[in-house]
Amino acid sequence: MQIRTRSGGHDYEGLSYRSKVPYVVLDLVNLSEITIDVEQKTAWVQAGAIIGQLYYKISQTSRTLAFPAGACPTVGVGGLFSGGGYGPMLRKFGLAADNIVDARLIDVEGRILDRKSMGEDLFWAIRGGGGASFGIITAWKLNLVTVPETLTIFSISRTLEQNVTELVHRWQYIAPNLPDDLLISISIGPEPISVSGFEGMWKLLNEREAGTAEMLVVPYGGRMNEISESALPFPHRAGNLYKIQQLAYWDELGAEASGTSISWVRKIYSYMTPYVSKSPRAAYINYRDLDLGVNKEGNTNYAQASIWGLKYFKNNFKKLVRVKTTIDPSNFSETSKVFHSATPSSKATKEE
Repeated sequence: MQIRTRSGGHDYEGLSYRSKVPYVVLDLVNLSEITIDVEQKTAWVQAGAIIGQLYYKISQTSRTLAFPAGACPTVGVGGLFSGGGYGPMLRKFGLAADNIVDARLIDVEGRILDRKSMGEDLFWAIRGGGGASFGIITAWKLNLVTVPETLTIFSISRTLEQNVTELVHRWQYIAPNLPDDLLISISIGPEPISVSGFEGMWKLLNEREAGTAEMLVVPYGGRMNEISESALPFPHRAGNLYKIQQLAYWDELGAEASGTSISWVRKIYSYMTPYVSKSPRAAYINYRDLDLGVNKEGNTNYAQASIWGLKYFKNNFKKLVRVKTTIDPSNFSETSKVFHSATPSSKATKEE
């Protein structure tokens, strides 16, 4: 029986609840306790909690403490943290995984390990390499960050007639280089507009009805440039200007509606090829995408796994394989979102 570990998140490929062979779902939903230590500026959060619960718990204890995680409150911390975890404060404080200082993991022998007993290589691997590939993570210890009591959030809309093309073009040179207190992201959707420099992108977006497609573009830079790409399995640091996520939405039931929307996402993903990172074209593991490659059934070799592994982890993939081989040589943790079934994205890419 294979094992699928579910930590309350949303996996674009749904690998925590499907398999070609009989499997067991290990659902961590009831492991959701959160403990805050205001004086030490730390927190322990169990892996079944969701981001919204963590944010709420912190807000009830302090107005000046926070944790740099994602923007979607229903995402489970187990999946988010083990994939890296980016969010609105990444330019100031880095990823969620950059601010994790300990964890509790049950290995294939049934031992409960913390950072000291699991060793630094395994602790490195679970903070961005897909934690379920290495065992069952039950809790994380976080370093909380200090923030002002008052923050400013604003949104501005522009159309082609208001020079949106020129603004977006200049944004990609400016946004990653602004002071790290400031994050200016872009959400591009279909408006009654055509283009010049972005004409192909506008054309594809306009194939969708209003409100059913989006390109979310989030700048890097700041603290992200200061952390080595080998510090964690998440390698997309200095040299990456921003992350692009292409999204399609639909409410209709049936294969035809989903097929049309997925085909559109694949089309715009292909269109972006000349403009994004190359050798390899990089992707974020928490945007799992089986189009990027899957392993063969049963055991696979390093060359086969590298087809997708290098896209998500670049040069860090080799170390992840070494850690996996050491901690779980028989692949008992067949949650293997990374090392058995395949690996991640949602047609999301990084631009360099």
